Amino acid sequence: MDLRQCRVFVELAREKSFTKAARRLNVAQSAVSISLRNLEKDLGLRLINRKVKMISLTAEGEIFLRHAQRLLANVDTAKAEMEELRGLNLGEVRIGIPPMMSSYYFPQVIREFTRNFPHLQLSVYGDGAAKIQQMIVSGKIDLGVITGNELPEGLEGKCFLREEIVAVVAENHPFAKRKSISISDFLAQPLISFKPGYYMREYIYDLARKNGTTPQILFETNLFSLVRSLVDEGLGISTLLNMAVVDSAVKAVSFDPPQYLDLIIAWQANGYLSHANRAFANFLLEKTAP
Repeated sequence: MDLRQCRVFVELAREKSFTKAARRLNVAQSAVSISLRNLEKDLGLRLINRKVKMISLTAEGEIFLRHAQRLLANVDTAKAEMEELRGLNLGEVRIGIPPMMSSYYFPQVIREFTRNFPHLQLSVYGDGAAKIQQMIVSGKIDLGVITGNELPEGLEGKCFLREEIVAVVAENHPFAKRKSISISDFLAQPLISFKPGYYMREYIYDLARKNGTTPQILFETNLFSLVRSLVDEGLGISTLLNMAVVDSAVKAVSFDPPQYLDLIIAWQANGYLSHANRAFANFLLEKTAP
């Protein structure tokens, strides 16, 4: 049994006709017949029920078809991977990035990456860290930026950036003149919060649990720009990464003690990471290396 025999058999099963299969394979009809006969001889099984106008698979043929399709798919995947290795002329990077990061950190990274790898397609999906984790595990995306100190089960990755988490207040807020504030002072204020599934939401609630209190959530949204605008209007205060506060109307105030967030580029632990995706991950890690 060889791969050519498998391809002939799969085409024959699809077309249910020796003539049509031969036409698709661009070979003589006799070559299809000989290939099938040799395959059945090698396996010691009859795979095809031969009729006058149309053929059908035997029970053994149905089972072998699944194996043949899987085998050919694996071969095609191997060929595609080898093509990538020959120069990164083709490939797609599917990455999930939280909205705050996609606006204030990744535009420059993406611009430089596309300049270095102009033939690669980059698809960015924006969502909260929890959703991004789910998308990586399910295979909907290949890479994702997640947060925390430990990788969730089923994921591999590396930390590429540590960023300070700051309290965000309006310029006329009493906290704006302070160099730092305590966690308890922060939690005593009306808060603007992200919706469930976003790290900053979980962060605020985790702070509250550790301090034995309940946060006063005044407004929830998944739009970080709206969070910043509502804070600027004096509706409440919130938390953001320091990078999202620079050059804005609101003020960043450090916590005492300072709070930091580790940002991780992650992928499936046991999944295949294409050469294109590895190129992006390596590019990001090299760019942020100390």
